[in-house]
Amino acid sequence: MLTEAAKNAIPGGLDRIKVLVVEDKQHMRALLRALLNALGVQEIYEAIHGEHALEVQRTKRCDLILTDMSMEPMDGLEFTRKVRGLERRYNPTVPIIMVSGHTERDRVEAARDAGVTEFIAKPITPQNLMLRLAEIVERPRPFVKCEAYFGPDRRRRKDHDRQHHEPGQQPRLQPVRGELSCRH
Repeated sequence: MLTEAAKNAIPGGLDRIKVLVVEDKQHMRALLRALLNALGVQEIYEAIHGEHALEVQRTKRCDLILTDMSMEPMDGLEFTRKVRGLERRYNPTVPIIMVSGHTERDRVEAARDAGVTEFIAKPITPQNLMLRLAEIVERPRPFVKCEAYFGPDRRRRKDHDRQHHEPGQQPRLQPVRGELSCRH
């Protein structure tokens, strides 16, 4: 299960959060719903592709999104980019966990670059889902806003607030209204 720190970091617990499951296959939606229910999540919304999910997010303003990568007409990558581009009132910083069988390095990097918060390889297990939820709650990453990217800081190192960067490395980050902004 989630650690005590993770449980305590969610006001009211998991039974108080709204989760959006974006998956084109009904059996995967049912599985994700069952896993979330087992963790105590009660308010779960479903969408069969990214376009439908954007409508749901605009009306329900979910606290967490689990999305598949490969869907038609809008896949999980495009959906994630569109969520990150939403107006602030629609929660563009919502944690997004991509659940996909496409685990090739270029696909995982594409998901990261689209702005996903975490990535889980199919087949999903209760333990993997719990670990990703704990990561989101216990170690939330600041958001980075650049010309070409808005999403969680893609670097996992703890030294993300260095005062300079070496040639060829990422530019340093400066806080901008609760977010980070690229400075060259």
